[in-house]
Amino acid sequence: MPVSAMPCSSSIKHLPSQGTPLHITATFVISFGPTLHIRRRPRGRRGTDCCSWDGVTCHMSKDYVIGLDLSCSWLRGALHSNSTLFSLRNLQRLNLAGNNFIGSQISSRFGILTGLALLNLSGSSFSGIIPLEMISHHLSSLISLDLSGYYSGYLTIEDDRSFRRFVSNFTQLRELALGFVDMSRVSLTSFTNLSSTLTSLSLYYCFLQGKFPISIFHLPNLRSLALTYNFNLTGTLPHTNWSSSPLVRLSLSYTKFHGPIPDSVGNLTSLEYLALIDSEFTGSLPPTIGNLDRLSFLALGGINLSGTVDFDMFARLKNLEYLYLWRNLNVMLPNNGSCSFPRLKVLSLDDVNLTEFPYFLSSSPELEYLDLSQNRISGPIPEWFWRVWKSNTMRVLDLSFNNFTGELPINLFRNSSVQVIYLPNNNFDGPVPIPPPNIWFYSVANNKFSGDIPHQLCNANLLEVNLSNNSLIGPIPHCFINLSAFVLDLRANKLFGQIPEIFFSGSNLRTIRLSENRLKGPLPQSLANCKNLEVLDLSENELEGPFPYWLDTLPNLQVLDLRSNKLGGMINSSWKNNHPFPKLHIFDLSDNSFHGHLPAKYIANFIAMKDKARSPSQYMLVNDTLDPYIDSVTVFMKGFTIELEGILLMFMTIDLSRNFFEGDIPELIGDLKLLKGLNLSHNNLTGRIPSTVGNLTNLEWLDLSSNKLNGEIPRGLADLTMLSWLNLSDNQLEGLIPHSRQFDTFSHPFDGNPRLCGYPLPKACGTDKQQLPPSTSPEDGEEKAQFGHWIEWRAVAMGYGCGISFGILAGYIMLETGRPKWLGRKVEQWMMRMVERKRRRKTNRLKKNADQRNHVRRRSGG
Repeated sequence: MPVSAMPCSSSIKHLPSQGTPLHITATFVISFGPTLHIRRRPRGRRGTDCCSWDGVTCHMSKDYVIGLDLSCSWLRGALHSNSTLFSLRNLQRLNLAGNNFIGSQISSRFGILTGLALLNLSGSSFSGIIPLEMISHHLSSLISLDLSGYYSGYLTIEDDRSFRRFVSNFTQLRELALGFVDMSRVSLTSFTNLSSTLTSLSLYYCFLQGKFPISIFHLPNLRSLALTYNFNLTGTLPHTNWSSSPLVRLSLSYTKFHGPIPDSVGNLTSLEYLALIDSEFTGSLPPTIGNLDRLSFLALGGINLSGTVDFDMFARLKNLEYLYLWRNLNVMLPNNGSCSFPRLKVLSLDDVNLTEFPYFLSSSPELEYLDLSQNRISGPIPEWFWRVWKSNTMRVLDLSFNNFTGELPINLFRNSSVQVIYLPNNNFDGPVPIPPPNIWFYSVANNKFSGDIPHQLCNANLLEVNLSNNSLIGPIPHCFINLSAFVLDLRANKLFGQIPEIFFSGSNLRTIRLSENRLKGPLPQSLANCKNLEVLDLSENELEGPFPYWLDTLPNLQVLDLRSNKLGGMINSSWKNNHPFPKLHIFDLSDNSFHGHLPAKYIANFIAMKDKARSPSQYMLVNDTLDPYIDSVTVFMKGFTIELEGILLMFMTIDLSRNFFEGDIPELIGDLKLLKGLNLSHNNLTGRIPSTVGNLTNLEWLDLSSNKLNGEIPRGLADLTMLSWLNLSDNQLEGLIPHSRQFDTFSHPFDGNPRLCGYPLPKACGTDKQQLPPSTSPEDGEEKAQFGHWIEWRAVAMGYGCGISFGILAGYIMLETGRPKWLGRKVEQWMMRMVERKRRRKTNRLKKNADQRNHVRRRSGG
C-alpha cells in the first residue's frame, strides 16, 4: 500500500509522488510490508495539513516531507525493500529508533534517500551485515548515523576493508553510534581515519579487541567517547597535550584500559560524565579530579587504585548528581560539614571500608538512591538521617551487609516514596518496619527482627518479600493471597500454624521458601495454581499428610525440597499427568516417613536430568535485571549439609534418604545422565545395585548405605571417573570389590558388608588373609607384603577382643617398627571402627535390658 490518505470512509484521497506536496487529511499511512502499517493521526481537528502532525516535518516553502520521526511507536514486523517509505526521496531526517523490525536487514534501498543528514535505526532489532558500501557511497552527506542496538549479535560489520572505506568517505560525519554491533573483524587502526569533525563516538559492546589509538582522544571536536563493555579492548589515557580537549563525556568502564589515571585528566574542565568502572587503571586517584567542577556523573570502582581516597578532594564538585565508588577503594570520609553535595541524587559507596555513616548526606535533600552495602558501619542509623528521609525523594535504600544495630521506627517508611528497601545481614531488632504501599523489593533477611509479619505487606505491589532468618512468630497472614510478588521467602523464623490456601490462579510466584519454621498440617492444594513456580522449599517443618502429587503438574518447577517433615505414605503420581515434573532437577524428600517402592514413574519422567544441553555456569535467576534475590538451596552432599548460594541449572540431585522405601532400585535410574548426586541411604531397599548406575557419568556422589542391598558391586560403578564420594556401607553386598583408582581414594565406603572382600577391606576373597592393594614399586610391594602378615593382624583383632588398651598398644607397636605410615593409619581407623561398633552394641544391649526390666516392673505392679 502506498503513502495515502485514509479518511474514516477508507477512501483514498491522494497519492503523492516525489516532489509532490503532501496534503493529506485524516490518517497518514505508510506500508512497511504485508503485515505492518504506520498510522499517524492529526493533532488538530479533522482535515488539517499533515505537515502539522506529530513526527512529520515538511519543507517550509514547498510542503514536501523532509523529516519523519516514528521513534518508539510500537511498530513491529518486517521492513521490506518495496516499502513506500523509500518513495519519500526528499527526506533529510529519518528516525525509526525504538521499534521492532525483528528479522529485517538494513535494506540497500536506504541508498535512494541521498539527501539524508540524520539516520537513526537504533534499538529496532535490525539484523545481518551492515551494507557499509551502500551507506558510504550514497549517503555521504550524513551528519549523524545511529545503528546501535539493545542486544548483541544482531548487526555485524563484515570486514575491515569496508569499514576503512566507510570511515574515509564521511568527511561531514559528526555523530557515529554503533553500540552492540559486532566489530570483531575491524582493525583498530581504521579509527585513525575518522573525520576531525566528529563530536560523538559510541562503540559500547562492539567486541573490539587490541589497543585503542590514543590519537582519538586528541580529535579537536570530540565531546563524547563511549567504549564501555569491550572486555578485550586495551589502551591508556594521554599524559600530555590533553588540555584543550572539549570532552564532555568519557566512558571506559568494563574495558582493559590500564596504567595510571594521569593528572592531566584535571584539564578536562568541560567534563560532565566520567565512568571508569571495572577497568584496569592502577596507582592513586589524582587530586586534580577536584578541578572538574562541571562533573555531574562520576563512577570509579570491581579498579586497582592504591592508597586512600580522601573524600575532601570532591568538595568542589557541587554539581555532582551521581557518585559511584566501588570495591578496591578505601574511602576516608570528611570531617562533619566539610563537604556538601546539594544536587546529589545517587550515592553508591559499596565495599569501600566505611566505618561510619556519611554525614555529608545531611545536605543532600534530593537523594534518590543510597547504597552503603558491604561496609563495616556499626551502631544505629543516625537520627539526622531520618529527618532528611522525611523530606527527600528516596527510591532505593541499600544498607545490607553492615553491622547496623538498634530498632527501626515501625512507621519509618509508611509515607515515603521508597521502592526498594534492602537491609539484610545486619543486627536490626524489634518489629519489622511497615513498608510503604508502592514498595517493589523488601528484604530484611538475616537480622533479629521479631513479632508478627506486618499485614501491610499484603497491600503493597511487591516483587519480592524476603523476611528470612529472623525471629518472626505467628502464622502466615491469610491476606498474602493479594501478593503479586515473584519471591516469598520466610525461611528460618518461628512461624507456626498451617500454610494457608493463598495461592491463586495467575500467581506470579517463582520462589517460595518457608523452610526452618514450625509449620504444621498438610500442604495447601492451591500451590498447584502457581504455574510460574520454579523453587518450592518447605523443608525442616512439621508438615503432615501424603505426598503432594498435584505439584507434578507445575510446568516450571525445578526445585522441590520437602526434607525433614512428617510426610508419609506411598508416592503416587497424578493419574492424568503423563509428563510429571518436566523441569525438576533437585528432588529432596529425605527424612520423612514415605514407604512403598521408589517413585519409578517420576524418575522415568525427570526429563531435565537426562541428556539436555545446559550451560555449566548458568544460575537460576528470579529476575536478571531488577531483582537482587538469588535462589539458594540446602543439600546433603558428600556427607555434609551445605547451603548453596545460587543454584546452577546443571546441579541435578535426588535425595530420598531416611524414609521407609523398599523393593528394588529401578534400572531406569541410569537414564538420568546429568545427575550429580544420588542419596537413597537409610531405607529398606533390597535387590542388587542396578548395573545401569554405570551410565551416570556425571555422578559425583552416591550414598546407598544402610539398606538391604545384595549381590555384587557393578563394575560400571568403579568406572565413574567423576565419582568423588561413595558410601555403600551397612548392606548385604558380597563378592570382590571392583578395583579402580576412584575406589582406592574413598574412606570406609564398604563397611558393614560382611560378605564383601578385596581391597580396601582387610578380607581377601576366598581366605581370611588381608587383601593387599596393588603395589606401585618393588620396595613398597615388599614392605606391604611383610606388613600384611596374618599374625600382626591377629594381634590387632586380639587387642580388640581383650580391650581397647591392648589394641591401641598393638597399633603403636606396629607404627614404631618402621612400617608404612599409610598402613598404620588404616590399622588405626579399622580398629576405631571396631571399637565404635562394640560401644554401639553395648549401648543397645543395656537399653534392651533396661526396657525388659521396666516391662517386668510394670507387669508386677512395681
